[in-house]
Amino acid sequence: MKKITPLSLTFTLLLLLNACKPDPHPKNPNYAINKPMIKYEPSKKSLAKMVKQLQGRPYVWAEEGPNQFDCSGFTYYLYGSMGIEIPRVAREQAKKGKVIKMDELVYGDLIFFDTDKNPKGKITHVGMYLGNGWFTHASATEYEIVYSNLNTSPYYKKRLRICRRYLPEEKERIAMDEAKPWKTKKAVKAKVSPITTLPKVTKKHGLGNFYVQVGSFSGKPQDALLDQITRAGYHYKLIEFPINGKQISKLLIGPYRKRSDAVALLGNIKKQIQKNAFIAEVR
Repeated sequence: MKKITPLSLTFTLLLLLNACKPDPHPKNPNYAINKPMIKYEPSKKSLAKMVKQLQGRPYVWAEEGPNQFDCSGFTYYLYGSMGIEIPRVAREQAKKGKVIKMDELVYGDLIFFDTDKNPKGKITHVGMYLGNGWFTHASATEYEIVYSNLNTSPYYKKRLRICRRYLPEEKERIAMDEAKPWKTKKAVKAKVSPITTLPKVTKKHGLGNFYVQVGSFSGKPQDALLDQITRAGYHYKLIEFPINGKQISKLLIGPYRKRSDAVALLGNIKKQIQKNAFIAEVR
């Protein structure tokens, strides 16, 4: 009988997870544009409700919901569900709305990127800003709707091209930069809207083989350490396997498609999280 190793078991589980997802690039894409049903009033609170509901939904090219999305289909759906009509594709969305500077970004603003291998300034990707560097987007590399952070992602920060505002100004402004983008045991101050709290990002299974390994643990790492990683703006992944009857967990930050991307963040992770962190490749 063939022996099952922890590595082969992990690989099998990842294959099963990916097998459940639809093809992100179907042979016959559905290019018909389906306008979303208007379900909400135009507000940051309405956006926050949808953002929470849609995290993890699959990325599929040329789709605009309600169950699967490409990047501009996701933003088209969010705004269309509030009765705000915006163009369907990212390059056209980047031409409308109010131009704003990066330091003026607030919850709900759209941010546009050039994600080509050799960027030349054209718009190829869009996400929605959440505050404190965080944004949500339908990722064409992780093949699902995810959270990312401009402050900790050299890839996205370097490729940001333009920011636009489509949401009408609300009478009561929500102070995004005064609130922490993660859940804590302490209550957020009453003046800060509850939509400024982001859910914790856990166990992301994206594309890429390079990670920064924080450590190995008997059992699971403490929640305080996981919260510290999330607060710093990173995704983490746990690989769990048994050794001599004990459950061992490897805690990894990533994944990153290139080793150089992981190396670029290693110094900060050593200062912020774990001084003995190192680069790990998982295949």
